[in-house]
Amino acid sequence: MTAHPLVHTLAGRAVRAEGEAPVWRTLPEEAPVALVYDGTTHAVMMASPDRIRDLATGFSLTEGIIASPDDIADYEEVAHGEGVEARMWLAGDRSAALMARRRTLAGPVGCGLCGIDSIAAALAELPTVRSPLLLGAEDVAAATERLRACQPLHDETHAAHAAGFLLPGRGIVLAREDVGRHNALDKLIGAMARAGIDAASGAFVMTSRVSVELVQKCAMAGCPALIAVSAPTALALRRAEAAGITLAAFARDGAFDVFSRPERILASVPELTAVPDVA
Repeated sequence: MTAHPLVHTLAGRAVRAEGEAPVWRTLPEEAPVALVYDGTTHAVMMASPDRIRDLATGFSLTEGIIASPDDIADYEEVAHGEGVEARMWLAGDRSAALMARRRTLAGPVGCGLCGIDSIAAALAELPTVRSPLLLGAEDVAAATERLRACQPLHDETHAAHAAGFLLPGRGIVLAREDVGRHNALDKLIGAMARAGIDAASGAFVMTSRVSVELVQKCAMAGCPALIAVSAPTALALRRAEAAGITLAAFARDGAFDVFSRPERILASVPELTAVPDVA
């Protein structure tokens, strides 16, 4: 456990058409979280300072550093001033693989080819997700509203994202919150892996837009469907289609749009008429 509070109640001034008045708001904390493997810091991110082990496990899985939580041989969480260190010691083969990866990444930063390599790494080929999952349209349409019931941090602060896991016919069975949407999904993936919940059996539900990073995390976790309250980027849609992921967006008010692999939701899939891009 960390010593960092999750929320703070702070004073401000409310400015309205009728005048000014004091106001107190409960705001979420965010803190730098360092992910440390075998004594070396690999990444530092700003996150809500709770469920750090879920975050560390999920990040390690979606980045391909580990294949299962068992690859983390030991774990320690240490609070440092404003931040938190998640210290992990990896099993032998995973430790060696990460060290080799670090040597590959180390090099002159002024080289144009290094930039090309970095871009290629950011858009590396994703695993193809295969699953017999079928989702009822009513489940998808209600998914984000059901997730709202699992957001105590958002209810208190109105400043946190959530990621939930939807099982057909059962609704949201697990959820995690964070000030960052990517962190919320990593926390969910980590919590599921530690609990032995198979990501192929349901869908991830997000309170945000869908960026390419969320699709990539979905693919690495082996989840066949991603449902979001807002829009995907065009690149995220292309990556979802290539990875075999059903992407449903604008899921709110009892409706949704499905952009890729609609056969997991719709009984019959009409052929779409191509519409040219508008510059």
